[in-house]
Amino acid sequence: MSRLRFAYGTNGLSDHRLGDALALLAHHGYDGVALTLDHQHLDPSATDLPARADAVRRDLERHGLSVVVETGGRFVLDPMRKHEPTLLSDDGRDRRLALLRTAVQVAADLGSDVVHLWSGRRPDDVSPVVAWDRLVAGCAELLPFAARHGVRFAFEPEPGMLVDRLAGWERLREALGRHPAFGLTLDLGHCVCLEDDPVADCVRRAGTDLLHVQVEDMRRGVHEHLPFGEGELDLPAALAALHEIDFAGLVSVELPRHGHTAHTLVPDSLSALHAADREVVLR
Repeated sequence: MSRLRFAYGTNGLSDHRLGDALALLAHHGYDGVALTLDHQHLDPSATDLPARADAVRRDLERHGLSVVVETGGRFVLDPMRKHEPTLLSDDGRDRRLALLRTAVQVAADLGSDVVHLWSGRRPDDVSPVVAWDRLVAGCAELLPFAARHGVRFAFEPEPGMLVDRLAGWERLREALGRHPAFGLTLDLGHCVCLEDDPVADCVRRAGTDLLHVQVEDMRRGVHEHLPFGEGELDLPAALAALHEIDFAGLVSVELPRHGHTAHTLVPDSLSALHAADREVVLR
């Protein structure tokens, strides 16, 4: 049985300096980190970004951590509007495209081959058809750039956004011609929240397109990221499905509103993941 590799998202380490966050994860035995580009840790707008990225790469290598680059910083492009602009926006789509290109370059500099992204919310004054066309066009523009850098996009269905379920990602994959640089980020908690099928079935459905996994507990119909044991996720069943498809990417804990308790949640989350994984082995 393949060994799963566990990581932790830096959006859940908001009260830690990046160097301290990486040291914390390495100390507790994590295999990697899901690094969100933001003003706190690695600012994508910094004039000395290549030098900063090089320093982070050295830290990652020193700690033996793999990395996925995430682009979901809340106010990274606009201090007044959360997650805006997006690929769906009337104005500012070029800024989102530029951020995603920067993320690809940062990933390549860090030795990562995966960049995470999502669609964004559909603006009230933009029709579903126009929003969809903008999303397809934006992704299609980015994919050749990613491929030239040896990077793949791992697109995440996100509750409340234009693409919120696995079916929407599958439709987008087809619209992009099943481009080899286009894959999936599957958040297992989101599956609990929105999907009709059990989480394990969602994992199997993703199959070889699955590049990155996010994981936390969650309740049906409520988009709230919870520590393990506080929701309805069958963690052993989900991990068993990941073993079944021989998933080789990072399985990243996603607790973006719990930075103030990271000192306990970082070790506790890994303990829960290891306990669930041992249960899989014993079955």
